[in-house]
Amino acid sequence: MHLKTMKCNPFCLIASLEDPDMFNRPEQRASFEDLFRAFDRNVTFQFFKSFRRVRINFTNALAAAEARAKLHKSDFNGREVRLYFAQSVHIGSPHLEPPKPDKQFLLSPPPSPPVGWEQSKDATPVINYDLLCAIARLGPGEKYELQPGTPTTPSVVVHVCDNNQESSGNEEEMDGGRRPRPKIVQTRRPEYSPSVMQ
Repeated sequence: MHLKTMKCNPFCLIASLEDPDMFNRPEQRASFEDLFRAFDRNVTFQFFKSFRRVRINFTNALAAAEARAKLHKSDFNGREVRLYFAQSVHIGSPHLEPPKPDKQFLLSPPPSPPVGWEQSKDATPVINYDLLCAIARLGPGEKYELQPGTPTTPSVVVHVCDNNQESSGNEEEMDGGRRPRPKIVQTRRPEYSPSVMQ
């Protein structure tokens, strides 16, 4: 919603009341209304108890101005009454506007992309061919230094493991020529001590 204009309504006053009892007692409300009926016989009232406000609608703008001039900051039942002209707000459209076109393609499911939008091309991946060649030349038991060490940093060395599949001749073989799976040893549970549980 777009806020267009905000101007005073010359036919309407808003009364700010400090006394909450005035909203509950009909005789006090009648005496409050009589203050404004002296300026306009056809005046109407709307009481907003939770806001401690009263909207006073006049049929004549001159009567509303005169009532505000004479009764603003006056005393009513020992409390000060403040009067203000109501402000009318004009809103451009009662309907919501669609989102801006540059944000629409982020919705799910997305509509058509905005005019002039192009898909970005993926960058070529960076491949270190020297590293790939050095790793391919490594054999079992050899090592390759990736980063030489300096006085302040350690060196990075790759050690290639031996191929264990060829040296499995002395191990026991099961039916079908496969090695048995190694047994996983469970971690022993700590000894129970009653002092820990208390």
